[in-house]
Amino acid sequence: MSGTDTANGGDEPETVQINLRVSKAFLEDIDQTWKRHGFNSRSEFLRYAARDAIKHPEFSREGWKQIAASEHELRTGAEELVSREDVLELMATEDDE
Repeated sequence: MSGTDTANGGDEPETVQINLRVSKAFLEDIDQTWKRHGFNSRSEFLRYAARDAIKHPEFSREGWKQIAASEHELRTGAEELVSREDVLELMATEDDE
C-alpha cells in the first residue's frame, strides 16, 4: 500500500491506494474494456471487477478460462452459435430417447 485517502464528508468509507503491476498488453486490454463499457476511469473499472469477483466467488478461474476459450472459438469461427430453436430441438430429441 502506498498511501491513504480519506473521503470527503465522512459519509463514504476511507479508501486506501494500492499498487498493481500488470503487463503493458494487459493494461491496454483493461483500458479498452473500461472505455468500451462506459466506466468513468480505470480505477472505477478495477474496483468493479474486484468487487464482482468477491461477490461471486463461484466463478472459478477454470470457469473463466472456459468462457474465454469459448469466446475465442466464436470470434475465430472455430465454433458457431447455436440458436434457441436448435437448443429446444436438441432437448426435445433427448427427451424422446
